[in-house]
Amino acid sequence: MFSAVLINKDESGQSVELTQVDESQMMDGDVTIDVAYSTLNYKDGLAITGSSPVVRKFPMVPGIDLVGTVTESSHSDWKAGDTVVLNGWGVGETHWGGLAQKARLPGDYLVPLVDAFTPRQAMAIGTAGYTAALCVDALVNHGVTPDQGEILVTGATGGVGSVAVALLAKAGFTVVAATGKASEADYLKKLGASDIIDRAELSEKGKPLQRERWAGVVDSVGSFTLVNACAQTKYRGAVAACGLAQGADFAATVMPFILRGVALLGVDSVMAPKEPRLAAWKRLAADLDPAILDVIGGTEIGLSESVEAASDLLAGKVRGRIVVDVNK
Repeated sequence: MFSAVLINKDESGQSVELTQVDESQMMDGDVTIDVAYSTLNYKDGLAITGSSPVVRKFPMVPGIDLVGTVTESSHSDWKAGDTVVLNGWGVGETHWGGLAQKARLPGDYLVPLVDAFTPRQAMAIGTAGYTAALCVDALVNHGVTPDQGEILVTGATGGVGSVAVALLAKAGFTVVAATGKASEADYLKKLGASDIIDRAELSEKGKPLQRERWAGVVDSVGSFTLVNACAQTKYRGAVAACGLAQGADFAATVMPFILRGVALLGVDSVMAPKEPRLAAWKRLAADLDPAILDVIGGTEIGLSESVEAASDLLAGKVRGRIVVDVNK
């Protein structure tokens, strides 16, 4: 038996509880893991609270991230004793996830923990940080360079935004952070932001084309924020879009794309193949100072606290990352 957060649903609605689960109940997979840490991401918050139909199978263990030690494996890449990381792949939606003391997963979902980080640090990074690295890679691979001008990061105090600010600053970019929390200016400057703007400047309907400012953008917000970011991006600049904290709508015109050659780069972290995953973790290992993780990943909770913390996360009461010690 092991402890797990379990989501159930019946005719009366959804229920969530911390309970004991027998290993015979676990889903199929060729690698079994003793989980050390997981995280709470925005998607986990939606799943636990039932605010959005994230969960597609019941009962479900949420948690789209985990790090732990392999105990059994019939997969050629992994053996007992290996330390592995899981981000995405529909885990916590269609396959039991990381908010439990044990997990059984397909070995193809896993990547090795890089030497630069401890297991706890890997979860301070989590899917949010890994997604941020994918976004930075997307901009760099498109040809955006520091000498071209400022980079905008929206949702900057969130998990994706926080790591994106740190990675971009370390790579030599001038980073402007957009946030609705003026009190977090010092936090963002510690991460490497050169300037802070109020998210309200971007969050309402604006003109189809606006004054050119950004060489590149990392956007985790969507909706009008993404529309305005595109409208303000310089000629042949690029916008990496990875989230929808404001909304999934995109009420834009084609003007930035056909008149300025702006590139809108969609970044998917859930089903990304292994090669870009490994590249993202390589960037994190090279450019993310572990000391920064004490700032970004400063909130640690036990498994028993994760259900309540999910509501706080959706309410915008959380800065940076929440790391879950599943053995507390």
